[in-house]
Amino acid sequence: MLNKKWLIWSALLALACLLSACGFHLRGASEFPFKTIAVVGSETTPMGAAIRRNLRGQANTQLLDNENEADVVLQILSERPEKVILSLTVQGLVREYTLNSYLTFQVRNSYGKIYLPPTTIVLHRTISYNENVVLSKASEEAMLYKDMQGDIVQQVVRRLSVLKMD
Repeated sequence: MLNKKWLIWSALLALACLLSACGFHLRGASEFPFKTIAVVGSETTPMGAAIRRNLRGQANTQLLDNENEADVVLQILSERPEKVILSLTVQGLVREYTLNSYLTFQVRNSYGKIYLPPTTIVLHRTISYNENVVLSKASEEAMLYKDMQGDIVQQVVRRLSVLKMD
């Protein structure tokens, strides 16, 4: 009985040691190689607002309104959602859509030196469609676009955190 209990505790201890040694840790705040940033373009869009909100929440970086005073300028060149028919039924009715979300941006300083050339992030999601539940499918589509927006914002932040400033 004692050997079995000791074996179980040894196995649990070994498992705890393995999990702690794997390097897993929660993602903290991003560390940026600059102190101030300005975001230009897409001032009134949900994507622009989400990027600004995320950058405001970063502890080591200040979001400025004036791009001439900022160390770097995140310039949003274009953003657009897209809905494409993926498949049809035998009767010619839509069965599935592909939702695409595009964001093109570049990072430069206030003098025009480009640190990150125009870069496009593209995300895709597939959604089934049923004309009998149009309202629920519309809300599902809105949730998918919001989810893609959050993923794009995180990708932009990760790219800003590894920016090479010469």
